[in-house]
Amino acid sequence: MTFKQFRENKVVKFLSNRYILILLLFLIWMVFFDENSFINHHELDKEIDKLEKSNDYYEKEMKHDKKIIKNLENPDSLEKFAREEYKMKRKNEDIYIIEFDSVKK
Repeated sequence: MTFKQFRENKVVKFLSNRYILILLLFLIWMVFFDENSFINHHELDKEIDKLEKSNDYYEKEMKHDKKIIKNLENPDSLEKFAREEYKMKRKNEDIYIIEFDSVKK
């Protein structure tokens, strides 16, 4: 293929058009190098999704904790919670904690 045939090729002619070259350079710049590039937007979108998931998680935890707090307004359930979670006891009372071996032999 000679240089003349190469220049007359439709693809080469199309790509050698100055407007197409400028458009390609602009697209490459916007996708990779610009401050607001596609890559930056993609990374920020992933970060937003991650934060939304963590926000949902913490909202569920807050609802759960509010239920526990409301339940602890009752003195009997407060005592039960203190005994189970914090191993508290009354005066002159002995507590025996039985732990089962969870490792199967």
